[in-house]
Amino acid sequence: MQNETAGPTAFAWLVVNTHPHREQLAADNLMRQQFAVYYPRIRKQLRLRTGPREALRPLFPSYLFVRVNPARSHWRPVLSTYGVRRVVQFGEQTPYLDASFVRTLRAREVDGAIVKPAAPYAAGQTIRISGGAFDGVVAKILDVRDSDRLVILMDILGQSVRGRIRADQVSLETAT
Repeated sequence: MQNETAGPTAFAWLVVNTHPHREQLAADNLMRQQFAVYYPRIRKQLRLRTGPREALRPLFPSYLFVRVNPARSHWRPVLSTYGVRRVVQFGEQTPYLDASFVRTLRAREVDGAIVKPAAPYAAGQTIRISGGAFDGVVAKILDVRDSDRLVILMDILGQSVRGRIRADQVSLETAT
């Protein structure tokens, strides 16, 4: 393998937009054409009728990365590959990701999946709502959802009220 960052043959990564749910098809077809492809995935817990199951899902749905040499424009065959919708461009400009971005993602992989950093919130923690109609209200976290939403329990006018809130709208309550 050639050095990805040295000299005039430095490699960078194209961002490729795929058809919905066709990332694997596009990756397979690109690799068949001798392109290096990176398709980062994360483990998600699925809730099925038969019970919970863990599955690999795209970290960036409908996107993957293709390694190319920006000095040579031999990436045009990417556009006619089954599963590929287009190469991400800004007008006529084709942006390239630096190889260090992909290296950083790959460094976070364990058993073929990107490991998410530990969540700052967990069930049972006490939080304070910041902003909005409930600014300053103290609540307890009941559940943390994948989409950075918290299921909380608040005490409003003597009633326990259950609600959902985005994680960026709260702060941890410290014992005083």
